[in-house]
Amino acid sequence: MKPRREKSLSTNRRAAIYARFSTDLQNERSVEDQIAVCRALAEREGIEVVSVHHDAARSGASIFGRNGLITLIAQSELLPCPFDTVLVEHADRLSRDMEDLSGLHKRFAFRGIEIRAVNSGTMDTAMVGLFGLVGQMQREEGAKKTKRGLSGVVRSGRSAGGRLYGYSPVPGKPGELAIAEDEAAIVRRIFAAYLAGQTPREIAHALNRDGVAAPRGARWNASTINGNTKRGNGLLQTELFAGRRVWNKVSMLRDPSTGKRVSRPNPPDQWQSAEVPDLAIVDAETFAAAQARKAARAVHWTNPLLRKPRHLLSGLLRCRCGSGMSSHGKDRTGRTRLRCTAATESGSCPDPRMFYLDNVEEKVLGALRAEMNDPAVMTEFIAEYQAERMRLAARRNKNRSRLERNLAQAARELQRVINLMVASEGDVPELMAQAKDLSARKKIAEDALASAPGEVKVITLHPTALARYEQMLTRLQDGLSKGMGANDTEAAAALRDLVTHIIVGPGTNKGEVEVQIFGRLNALMGGNDGGSLRVGSGGNGPSLPSER
Repeated sequence: MKPRREKSLSTNRRAAIYARFSTDLQNERSVEDQIAVCRALAEREGIEVVSVHHDAARSGASIFGRNGLITLIAQSELLPCPFDTVLVEHADRLSRDMEDLSGLHKRFAFRGIEIRAVNSGTMDTAMVGLFGLVGQMQREEGAKKTKRGLSGVVRSGRSAGGRLYGYSPVPGKPGELAIAEDEAAIVRRIFAAYLAGQTPREIAHALNRDGVAAPRGARWNASTINGNTKRGNGLLQTELFAGRRVWNKVSMLRDPSTGKRVSRPNPPDQWQSAEVPDLAIVDAETFAAAQARKAARAVHWTNPLLRKPRHLLSGLLRCRCGSGMSSHGKDRTGRTRLRCTAATESGSCPDPRMFYLDNVEEKVLGALRAEMNDPAVMTEFIAEYQAERMRLAARRNKNRSRLERNLAQAARELQRVINLMVASEGDVPELMAQAKDLSARKKIAEDALASAPGEVKVITLHPTALARYEQMLTRLQDGLSKGMGANDTEAAAALRDLVTHIIVGPGTNKGEVEVQIFGRLNALMGGNDGGSLRVGSGGNGPSLPSER
């Protein structure tokens, strides 16, 4: 007769498992293996696994973009929390950044949740600090080794990776490239057109007009061709087209506030180059001539912060398609014309109209003068608008609170009946009927709450905010009365204190213009569109839309 096995005592502990592997080059079964060892530990110690979360091909350098971890954090903040332990194979699966790992430990500890690693046990503050430091050092050392390896690849004449227009990878030969003749023909066309006197904008327009596929996105832009001189990008500055590979022009750093990788130019003494004449698409003379023309056309600013706007409304104007607007030369009478930058750069604006700058300025300043007639009127409007928003929000929030109370009461009564049924250990017809009715009531309450508008967060304006707005209006009114110009820096600054952007579009009649002014009233109103002034061409004065 076999001996009877003793049942292990239940600890009533519940855990969430988290697993992660870093890159697409790693085996996807890594996640399954991590989850398996975590489940084995939970089974040995009588821990109930209530949820499993994972992130595939995600770096541990940041918590951004890791949906599995974000879901785990969100669940940890529920009341009551569905688990009291986070199980991982190793601490670096959670994060390989000291700050992030410490922050996760602090967040979980506040909720009474412990981090348990299969390989090292329960993580206390000392262990979190140690593993966070080791993980970050390993990650940084790995990045250095990777860069050293890529440097060797470049020295051997091969590509360090990345898709480059005009070339295609050679199958079976990692790092080797071959000229893609169809794209190379477009590269030669671009250089020939540029040396013939065409601008990058004109070249981009011609390529889009001919239906040539762009390197990235749907359409060619001038920036794709022209690039950035400091970063050395853009087709006209790609030295590989002349048979010379240059690597390490930029370094990629991760922004800690967003988790996104951003590029930073490296000094030229850190660049690494290699001659690869077999990959030349244009001859050296053609490439040098293009660089000489770029240098002759370049405009150098000693300090970009000292650049003054060319016009009073420079940087404020927007097309209805969402792109900016810029000057587009002058007509025979000397009047400056405006055009959508999307139309200018790539020809992609759906309604590429031309407007006269003086007409737009007249509309904008006229609208602002009308608003400035009595600054106290605008201040009074803001106060009344805010009071009405508070009344509407209070009514909506009161109704939602009532629905939430009804749902909570129905849920409590249903739970009470269920508890009575469990205690009676039998099928009691009266309790069954009562439970059925309460379930129906609970469902009705849930549906009503789901269809009700969300709770409104009311932003109460401090009196100093209203006083500040009135001061800005008065300052702009003084500038308008004196006459504003592009060189009037104080008046221009006053304008930008109040106006964030201006949307320009065609008016009702041919040749007329309509502007919509968006100002700081939006910020005071919590970011809604209630602060816009629409100025039409039919003689109507400015109007501020009210909340519906």
